[in-house]
Amino acid sequence: MEAEKRRQYKRDACIMIHISKMTGKLEGFLAISTNTSSNEYCQKQNTKNDPDNICVHCYSWTMLKTYRKNMAPALERNSKLLASKALHPDALPIINSAFFRFNAHGELINEFNLINYVNIAIKNPHCNFTLWTKRYDIVYKYFKNNPKPKNFILVYSNPKINHIFSKPPKFFDKTFNNVHEDLHQEKQNCTGQKCKDCLLCYKLDTTDTIVEKVKSYGKK
Repeated sequence: MEAEKRRQYKRDACIMIHISKMTGKLEGFLAISTNTSSNEYCQKQNTKNDPDNICVHCYSWTMLKTYRKNMAPALERNSKLLASKALHPDALPIINSAFFRFNAHGELINEFNLINYVNIAIKNPHCNFTLWTKRYDIVYKYFKNNPKPKNFILVYSNPKINHIFSKPPKFFDKTFNNVHEDLHQEKQNCTGQKCKDCLLCYKLDTTDTIVEKVKSYGKK
């Protein structure tokens, strides 16, 4: 009976957990993402009338509603699966990559979502995983009682434009900040190169403060 359950978990994982092959800046990376459009946190942040909130400029919000809307169903399935429960280890994918991104689209939905990402990292100790998130509440609640895998890098995605956080919050390894092009130019170290050629965000032995200029996505 237990063997059959494990086989079912593996079949479910192959069918349901969608792994994206990234393009553009993230070309060469694989990612597990969730649906920005259905995420309540993202909805609230994107619709705020606050030009200093980076979520107002969200690339994912724009893409999934326009020229990449064909991606939304697969990401929605990921959202429902990853936020539903802590999945059995046999239902989690094996990642054949040295570096991997969580949530190239989307944001943490709940603690189950985080637990499943952590367990994917535990299952794949050969790979470095990086998660960007603004959800300090979810991260703190979980990691105050649970160890963080060494191959799981947490990047605090600073929601405020032009306010550089140089010290990562507790349990985070790095901060990712957005500034207007003409400000803090000497600190801008995410300058448009391919992520695979940079890896500042994917290695612990690099800087803990990443700064990128605001791109022209979404609302102005």
